[in-house]
Amino acid sequence: MLNWRRDPDYETRMHALRIDRMRIENDILQVENEILRVRSDSEQLEKENARERALSASIRRLCFPPESNSIPVKTTEPD
Repeated sequence: MLNWRRDPDYETRMHALRIDRMRIENDILQVENEILRVRSDSEQLEKENARERALSASIRRLCFPPESNSIPVKTTEPD
C-alpha cells in the first residue's frame, strides 16, 4: 500500500498561482485598453495631419498663386 501524505504547501502554492493568474489577467486587460487608446490617438493624429495638409495646401494656393512667381519669365520673342 502507498504511504500517501498530503502536501502541506499545496494550498499555499495554489493560492499564489491564482493570485498570479489574476494579476496576469489584469495586466492583459490594461494592455488591451492601452492598445485601444493608442489606436484612438493614432486615428485622431491621422485626422489632424490630413486637416493640416489641407490647410497648408489652401494657404499655398491663396498666398502663393502660380502667377506670382518671383523670378521674371524670360520671353522667347526676339528683341
